[in-house]
Amino acid sequence: MRPLRRRNRAIFMMQTNTMTRHVSKLLLVSVVAVLALLAVLISPLFSAGQAGAQGVSFFGNDTDKQVPQTHAQVELSYAPLVKKVSPAVVNVYTKKVVRQNVSPFANDPIFREFFGAPQERVQNSLGSGVIVSDDGVIVTNNHVVADADELLVVLSDRREYEAELILADERTDLAVLRIDTEGDPLPTVQYGDTRDTEVGDIVLAIGNPFGVGQTVTSGIISATARTDVGVSDYAFFLQTDAAVNPGNSGGALVNTKGELVGINSAIFSRSGGSNGIGFAIPAEMVKRVVDAAVNEGRIVRPWLGLKAQSVTYDIAKSQGMNRPVGVMVTEVFDDGPADEAGLKRGDLITEIDGREVFDENGLKFLAATRSPGEVSQLKVLHGGRYETVGVTLAPPPGATKAELELLEGRHPFSGAEVAELSPRLAEEMGRDPFVTGVLVTRILRGAYAWRVVRPGDLIVSVNNAPIKTLEQLDEALDTDASRWAIELDRNGRRIAGTVTL
Repeated sequence: MRPLRRRNRAIFMMQTNTMTRHVSKLLLVSVVAVLALLAVLISPLFSAGQAGAQGVSFFGNDTDKQVPQTHAQVELSYAPLVKKVSPAVVNVYTKKVVRQNVSPFANDPIFREFFGAPQERVQNSLGSGVIVSDDGVIVTNNHVVADADELLVVLSDRREYEAELILADERTDLAVLRIDTEGDPLPTVQYGDTRDTEVGDIVLAIGNPFGVGQTVTSGIISATARTDVGVSDYAFFLQTDAAVNPGNSGGALVNTKGELVGINSAIFSRSGGSNGIGFAIPAEMVKRVVDAAVNEGRIVRPWLGLKAQSVTYDIAKSQGMNRPVGVMVTEVFDDGPADEAGLKRGDLITEIDGREVFDENGLKFLAATRSPGEVSQLKVLHGGRYETVGVTLAPPPGATKAELELLEGRHPFSGAEVAELSPRLAEEMGRDPFVTGVLVTRILRGAYAWRVVRPGDLIVSVNNAPIKTLEQLDEALDTDASRWAIELDRNGRRIAGTVTL
C-alpha cells in the first residue's frame, strides 16, 4: 500500500507542476497585455504634459490654466499677499457712556430724589478698519462707530492712536476716521476696480472676528451686485463665502493683487456666526465716500431724478427683448437731470456707464458713485430703438438742512416741530424724494400734538386745504376753529379724522 501511495503522490506533484507552468504562461501574457494598454493610455498624457510645458493645458484650448509644473508651484501660498496687506488693517475700539435707570420712577423729578439719578456704564465694542491714505485716513463701517464717545485705533504692530470721526454716512454704512501719527509712516491698501471683479475670483477677508486678533480667511466672490440685502439704502454688495464674523465689520476684502475690493459689512446668519454668506461694500463706493470726507467734509449724492421698476419677463417680452434686464421709468421729476436729458415714462434703461442694471437700487448706487456735475451714459430702449443718453448728474433740489418751525397756538399741532420736505432733504433722510409736503420732525414733551400726530408724519391737508408748504400750513392754522379736519400720511398710509378742541 505504501508504494501505491508514493506513486499517487508522484502523479499529483507532476500534475501540479504542469498546472503551474500553464498559470505562469497565462500570467505572463496578462502582464504583457496590461503593460501594452498602459502604454497606449499614458502616451497621450505624456505628450500633453510636454505640450503643457509649452503653453498648452490639460483643459482644452485655455492656455491660461495649467497644472503646477514645479514643486514651488505646488507650494504656492497667500503668505506674501497677507504680509503686504494685513499691516493696513486695524482694530477700531469704541467707548460709549450709557445712562441706565435703576428705577421706573427715575425720570420723575419727585421720585428721583428717593431713587437717585440714572447710573452710567461704559459700553465697549470692537470692529475693524482699513488705512487708505498714508496720512492717517481710515475707513470702517458706520455701525462700528455709531454714537461712540471715544474712538481708539490699534495698528497691527500694536501702536495705538485716538481717532477723529471725519464723516459718518448711515446711508452707505461707511465712516471715515483720521489718526495723527506725527509723521510716522503708515501702510495702506490701494483701491481695486470693482468693475473687474467677477464671480469666482479668489478673495481674502482680513479683520478681527470676536476680538481674537487679526485673522485672515479665504474664499471666492459668490455674487456681485446684491441689492436685496436690506443693510443700507445704497445696497449693491459683493457677496463672498470667505468666513466673516462679528468683529470683521469694517475690515478689508482684497483680491489676489492685494487691492481693496470691498469693506466687509454684514453677514447672513441665523446663529450669529459665519454661514459662508458675507457682504462687502464695493470699493468704488468706499472711494467716493472717502474722497467726499477728505475734500468736502460731507457727501452730496447725485441723483437721476427718476423712479423706476424692475423689468419683468412679461415686460421684456412685450418690448422685444430676449431676457429681462434693466428698469422701466415710472416717474420723472420735473426739471431734474432725467427730464432735461429727455427721458420719459415707459423708457427702459438697460445700462449705466456700460454696466447692466436690474433694479432701481442698482441704478441709484451706480449713479451715486459719481460726483455732481459728471455725466453718466445711459443705454435706453425708447420707441423700439436703443439710444445712448448722456445725463448730467446733479444733487436733488432743496436745502440739506430743513427750515424748522415750532407750531404754537390753539390748534391740533401745538408743540410740534415741522419742516418743509424738499427732494434733497427727503433724500438725506432716506425718504422718497418725489414726496413733498410738511413733515413732523419732533414733538415737545407733553405737547397737545402727541394726541394727533407722530414724528415722521406728513401733514396732507387741514380743513380740506392741501398742505405742500409751510406757508400753506400757517394759513390753514390761522383761524379760530373748534373742529379740525386733518389728513396725514403715516408710513405710506393715509389717516383722516376730525379733532375737536
